[in-house]
Amino acid sequence: MTDDQPASTTSPRHPSPGPRPTRRRLIAAAGAAAMTWTPAFRLDAHAVGAPAPPGFPPGIRLVRQAFRNWSGEIVLDAVWTALPAGPADVVTLADWARAQGWRLRAKGMGHTWTPFMAPPGRSPRLVLVDTTEGLTAISLSGGAPATVTAQAGATMDAIHTALEHAGYGLVGTPAIGDLTVAGGLAIGAHGTGVPDAGRPAPAGTGFGTMSDLVESLTAVVWDARAGRHTLRTFHRGEADTPAFLLPLGRTFVTEVTLRTPANVRLRCRSRTDIPASELFGAPGSTGRTLARHLADTGRVEVIWFPYTEQPWLKQWSVEPQQPPGSRRIDRPYPYPFTDRVPEGASNLFRDLQRGLAAATPAFMAALAGAATAGLTLTNSWDLWGWSKNTVLYMRPTTLRYFFAGWTVLCARADVQRVVHDFWQRFTKDLAAYAERGVFPVNGLVDIRITGTDGGGRGAAGAPPILSPARFREDRPDWDTAVWFNSTTFPGTVGSTEFHRGLEQWALSHYSGWSQLRPEWSKGWAFGQDGPWTDRPLIEKGWPDAFRAGRGAGSRWEDAVAVLDRHDPARVFSSPLLDHLLTT
Repeated sequence: MTDDQPASTTSPRHPSPGPRPTRRRLIAAAGAAAMTWTPAFRLDAHAVGAPAPPGFPPGIRLVRQAFRNWSGEIVLDAVWTALPAGPADVVTLADWARAQGWRLRAKGMGHTWTPFMAPPGRSPRLVLVDTTEGLTAISLSGGAPATVTAQAGATMDAIHTALEHAGYGLVGTPAIGDLTVAGGLAIGAHGTGVPDAGRPAPAGTGFGTMSDLVESLTAVVWDARAGRHTLRTFHRGEADTPAFLLPLGRTFVTEVTLRTPANVRLRCRSRTDIPASELFGAPGSTGRTLARHLADTGRVEVIWFPYTEQPWLKQWSVEPQQPPGSRRIDRPYPYPFTDRVPEGASNLFRDLQRGLAAATPAFMAALAGAATAGLTLTNSWDLWGWSKNTVLYMRPTTLRYFFAGWTVLCARADVQRVVHDFWQRFTKDLAAYAERGVFPVNGLVDIRITGTDGGGRGAAGAPPILSPARFREDRPDWDTAVWFNSTTFPGTVGSTEFHRGLEQWALSHYSGWSQLRPEWSKGWAFGQDGPWTDRPLIEKGWPDAFRAGRGAGSRWEDAVAVLDRHDPARVFSSPLLDHLLTT
């Protein structure tokens, strides 16, 4: 059987999906061209007609273009965008911006929800700096562990491919490869997986965020003695480096070197036959719980369809030889039924939900059924291949949801309790809203579980200060991070109120025996006006979460001080960062 041939029968281990969709219907549903971020227009500065920024450095291409983030909620109209040919151009741009009182914001693939780069609307005195054309070089260095050095605009797809060709592979990385390496480091990108003493991992394997794998990085910083900006390389053992490992875009990283282990073959098994009430059962339950699956292989993910009892559980294991019954795959993105949704179809689903909110439970049940049918049709229940081919499974063409996201730091023994309590609260709130005729969530809930940053498996040196997965010195038993994402279409009635209530509950509930932190690239600090508007949480609550249990030099204010010292004019800042990163 080849990679593209569907299974001839439904696996007896899984429920029957019902009538199988025809091949023609599947192709029609998934046939639109893949869509990454593409400017609505791009005009060179000389063709715009509007005056370019004063004194803009000659020799650096400047264009006028529109920008829209992945979910379509952050739109910048006709923003100036520079296309540097290399790191030296970024230094020149920084000197110009400081002298003129302008700001520079690095732009990778734009796959984020948080407006760290810029707020929606018009942004005067702002130049985006597109890293995806002139800052994409990748090089490798052998060893145990080996390292990969990539410029800021190199995508994870390109890095994974280069590593695989050389016999290496990153496993603890996001499911989407259409993400630049600098963008991923800026917000603490991560995968799923925890270390297990019973299953030794190759040297260089990471189990927290990608930021914990950094050996060194090069950033544009202010040199007060010279009175200009310069490129400076920060090595992992230096005192200032932990602030740069996960900087939230408060600096401009031009190049990064990551540790990378030898490649491994991964088996990824899916199942949809375990009810949510069993998978998310109370701690100590004897059923097929998530904690039992985590203990079995160390690497799991759950996609739960709210209003249903049907989660999609994925479980990875290291398998040097192809297991009987598995299907070998030699390329990533093995689930076309989830990652190739035309934007028009995504907008249609969104509009239907707005007009027919009461149909939300049926819509979610249909999505759950489609997942089961798709796994069968594509013969994807049991996959085996090199690491990137099962780790990367989400394209930027899936449903364009808004994501809310938080991280719970806890002990490994408390993972089931963390997940059970979240699921119970979530379903209870959904039921209460439904009684009012409100359906605030029409997307998936995603759960991933990682180790902590600084847990001894990353690069040598202090872990990133601003990482949601950073370990606490006073609680060495809190060795695990549980990541929750709740998704819904932008503009869904009741969504803000629902997620605000969920966040406030989680802040008080995960306290003492665990701790809640934000997942920076998602929605958090929900106020009455939406995410990122709860001023007390932004100004005190979240900063305090990065102070508790920390020693001198590793607290929130220490990171802010380092970033401010290397960019005192805040050339690399934005309104949200100005509000958040204060002491």
